[in-house]
Amino acid sequence: MKEPEPRIRRALISLSDKSGLEDLARALAERNVQLISTGGTAAKLKGAGFAVTDVADVTGFPEIMDGRVKTLHPKVHGGLLGVRGNAVHAAAADEHEITPIDLLIVNLYPFEQTVAKGAAYDECVENVDIGGPAMIRAAAKNHASVTVVVDNTDFEPLLAEMSANGGRTSLAFRKRLAAKAYARTAAYDAAISNWLGAVANHPDGDATGFPPTITTQYRKSIDMRYGENPHQSAAFYVSATPEPGTVAAARQLLGKELSYNNVADSDAALECVKAFTERPACVIVKHANPCGVAEADTLEAAYDLAYRTDPESAFGGIIAFNRELDGATAAKIVERQFVEVILAPSVTDEAREAVVVKKNVRLMETGAWPLAATPRREMRTVAGGLLVQDADLALYERLHVVTKRQPTSEEMADLLFAWKVAKSVKSNAIVYAKGGATIGIGAGQMSRVNSSRIAAIKAEMAGLDIKGSAVASDAFFPFADGLLSAAEAGATAVIQPGGSMRDEEVIAAADERGLAMVLTGMRHFRH
Repeated sequence: MKEPEPRIRRALISLSDKSGLEDLARALAERNVQLISTGGTAAKLKGAGFAVTDVADVTGFPEIMDGRVKTLHPKVHGGLLGVRGNAVHAAAADEHEITPIDLLIVNLYPFEQTVAKGAAYDECVENVDIGGPAMIRAAAKNHASVTVVVDNTDFEPLLAEMSANGGRTSLAFRKRLAAKAYARTAAYDAAISNWLGAVANHPDGDATGFPPTITTQYRKSIDMRYGENPHQSAAFYVSATPEPGTVAAARQLLGKELSYNNVADSDAALECVKAFTERPACVIVKHANPCGVAEADTLEAAYDLAYRTDPESAFGGIIAFNRELDGATAAKIVERQFVEVILAPSVTDEAREAVVVKKNVRLMETGAWPLAATPRREMRTVAGGLLVQDADLALYERLHVVTKRQPTSEEMADLLFAWKVAKSVKSNAIVYAKGGATIGIGAGQMSRVNSSRIAAIKAEMAGLDIKGSAVASDAFFPFADGLLSAAEAGATAVIQPGGSMRDEEVIAAADERGLAMVLTGMRHFRH
């Protein structure tokens, strides 16, 4: 007959984040669990009136070296690692007066938070936890008998498990917590390794360098029905602390489960709409490319303008807004078109009621995002490797008019609008815009001239007039033909990075056609 799980009699608690500590300690004390603790955690528990045994009283050795050495002792690690029911281990424990520790509750020094706030090098190093990870790994290894908790959100599940099992925990529960514990120590070591590697490999000694080894960790958010295609399995993983205003941090309010392509396209739509801050804006994305973008005085007007750019491509697209989604705009979307996902920082009750009638439409609330993007790194896998780069967050180096004709104020506004959109369009990218809205978009072509032609064709098919529009090119025109193609379509102003060996030839062609041209000094390839 299988022996019952061991009852939890002794718990060692050491927390840097002490949220929920007193309620936890009270619940454990009511179950007659002896509390062992260290430093600030012990002081807080004693101050709250709990009976607590100091680790120093367990080890017979005081905390030394400013607390750097306190739990690295055989009476702690023997209590965690000793195999219950093993006669050799039991004899060693008796000989050395080691008492088993059944429950370990630890969260680590806030290293990641210390680095994130830009703390000095010495402060970051001082927040590298040593004893905590050692105890966590020991307890997790011995999960056959020891329960290890590394996340304060697991306090309630722990107590519920103990209540359901007469003060014990099940092996299945301990296995899940042990796996979570190793994931935490792995992420912690990765953060330290990445930071120290970056510092050591940067000429100025700051943390912006690329470390010689990079380690990342993400947690599974969704098991997906399939990947890009039905024969591919897929899952969506997110970082431990996803940035606000991202798909990873978004809350799904309505609709069926997200697909692999939904997530990728939603990310593209959000990153594009974030470029617009001054007025309500709408971005419609299809297959990772914006097919319609506009800003206006109201969200509904912005959606109307974005939709008219390319109604055919908008079918089955992803729609993102930079303002709270209202009921009138939501109702118009679901009445007018088939849409996969609608995203907005917030959603009114009226908008939710308008969308709920379409049971398959995913409605996502992203939360507000900061006006200034936080510098970050982007990663892309290739067969056997990983590409890592700084995210493309800048807009231009400087604006420089190089033609005889200066752009009008209206043209300049449209040039900057088109430039923001081009930054989110797959290369080679050509964007025509007028009046704060896209007129035609050419994306992902091997030839910039063809992108220009396709954008013009799309405008014509949508019944839109390119005459008097601004045109943006994500990279320089290597020859004048791309520029001439845009001019023939009716564009009167051009914005592009410049930097071609034939810039003078392109500028001369612009002057000959009476175009205004602005150079940005910054390319925005997007592959």
